[in-house]
Amino acid sequence: MHTGRQERVITGNRQPSSAFADAFVAEDDALLWARQRAREAGLRAVSPATGAALRMLAATVGAKSVAEIGTGTGVSGIHLLGGMRPDGVLTTVDPEPERQQFARTALRAAGFASNRARFIPGRALDVLPRLADSGYDLVFCDGDRTESLDYLAESLRLLRPGGLVVFEGVFADGRTVDSGPQPVEVLRLRELLRTVRESAELVPSVLPVGDGLLCAVKRPLAAG
Repeated sequence: MHTGRQERVITGNRQPSSAFADAFVAEDDALLWARQRAREAGLRAVSPATGAALRMLAATVGAKSVAEIGTGTGVSGIHLLGGMRPDGVLTTVDPEPERQQFARTALRAAGFASNRARFIPGRALDVLPRLADSGYDLVFCDGDRTESLDYLAESLRLLRPGGLVVFEGVFADGRTVDSGPQPVEVLRLRELLRTVRESAELVPSVLPVGDGLLCAVKRPLAAG
């Protein structure tokens, strides 16, 4: 079992490998434009390596229907759609309609037809209960970290058996494994990690890309 000190070394000594991972998959003009809009808005878009991982994960599950919590300016949406089936639809939720307008422009510039994405403005926990049970292949959570456990509960309802839930930013810049006093959002992330790791309903892993990507597959139903 790793000690807290060992974990801090692992998560704090990632610069050379993370730089290589970010440079491994080149991003096109549409993604670069969306990243610039995020910087101007003071938002933290997913890293290139995280985006590449999202694209790969969407392709791995053959995603036709994906729900995204936190549209941002469309960086993650472009990557998700890039890995989804050609007839797949991304449903993306964000409390800021202005951000979603940037994302619409970015997705269009990336070559995706307007019917490939459904933009829903609003608070995630108000919108998610309206989405269909077992109707999604992948749920990507990049919203309010203090609501992470609520997102997990909604994701388990939304996902089909064999579907995948993904949480961005679970390292919290190394604070998740830091022994010092932490803000509420970091404490919630720790609860999320513990809950996912201990769930008999999920097969989890943490990918050390960007600021940490927590992934978990919803186990298929047992044959009765």
